Amino acid sequence: MKRRSVRRICVSSKLKSGYTDSLAAQKLSRMSAEAFASLDSMEGIELPQPRSTAPSRAGAWSRLGLLAALCIAAAAWGVHLLFPPVSAAILAIVLGGVIRNSISLPAALIDDCKGLVKRVIPITIVLTGAGVNLTEVARVGAPSLAVILAAVVCGCAVAVLAGRMITISRNAALLVGCGTAICGTSAIIASAPIIGSDDDDLLLSVSTINILGLVVMFTLPAAGAAIHLSQQAFGIWAGVTVHAVPQAITTGFAYSAQSGALATLVKLVRVTLLAPFLIVLALVSSRKGQARLSWTNLLPRFIWGFLALALCNTLHLFPELSFHLPLGTGDWSASMNTILAQLAEALLTLSMAAMGLEVNLRFLLRTGFAALLVGVAASLAQILVTFGLIHWLL
Repeated sequence: MKRRSVRRICVSSKLKSGYTDSLAAQKLSRMSAEAFASLDSMEGIELPQPRSTAPSRAGAWSRLGLLAALCIAAAAWGVHLLFPPVSAAILAIVLGGVIRNSISLPAALIDDCKGLVKRVIPITIVLTGAGVNLTEVARVGAPSLAVILAAVVCGCAVAVLAGRMITISRNAALLVGCGTAICGTSAIIASAPIIGSDDDDLLLSVSTINILGLVVMFTLPAAGAAIHLSQQAFGIWAGVTVHAVPQAITTGFAYSAQSGALATLVKLVRVTLLAPFLIVLALVSSRKGQARLSWTNLLPRFIWGFLALALCNTLHLFPELSFHLPLGTGDWSASMNTILAQLAEALLTLSMAAMGLEVNLRFLLRTGFAALLVGVAASLAQILVTFGLIHWLL
């Protein structure tokens, strides 16, 4: 009996050390490998992973993952140069998604693409700030903030109401609302431990938001062109309705460069609302005492980099660069902010290619029709309400 007790204590200690302290990590660590393969990281966050004793499958496949994303991004840029109205980033994610869901790819290659997105997206967002002039945004600052707040309240409230009318758990509906209201997957991951959701609720909500985010990203530019929205109005509309940060940036730039810059800023303002949103959620949740709120991860660090470059561009601190071309072909000059903005667009295309290679549509579509209906209701309400406010206020 004494030996059994010792063994039981040892096993218990190993189990405790195998997980992180956060409740979100405990829940996610019990998910299957297929579930983790469906969870993208569109906001550049690190999703907690269960510890594994299996040997690493990196190496050649890891290098091929980057090479595959580069090839897809290059092909997308080639088509974009031939047909400029077609967004290279959208082409990249479409081509990557077609390849991912048409042929069988090694799991290690897909994991490497997921890691590539996590590394590239924060850099992309920071560099995008070089193309933002805060004085231009200030002219529509108050109306934009009103639209953003309306989008947050509408997305979450409609999801909860729709969940009551459809056969779906309260927590799953609330998590879909959190993802619709703020910033997709990262908002869901942050909200799950606060409301005490289980694995099924978490998986359903993340899958729903991933599917709807892609649908909104592809359809919104066509809708904006059909109703002849101005570049400014569409930038705000994209920023307050598209779920994930890179999706919002891609949607804005698919319309125009000005819309892309404004969509980026508006979307990041939405992301900063995650902190007060989680505080309110913790205060009103009936299970607020069962989870610990992590105050250190409420505001992503890349937002500060974005705002720093935007401030430099606003104050005209970027120098003009001149390059002397060889063989007497002349000189070439460009502003540093222009170079950084073009680099951001190239990195965005690369990250979209990697993201397309990691999206498993068949798995996402199997995860639950009821949650998808709740997400559709919340997204449509958010799109229509914000469009009405933009038309009225701007």
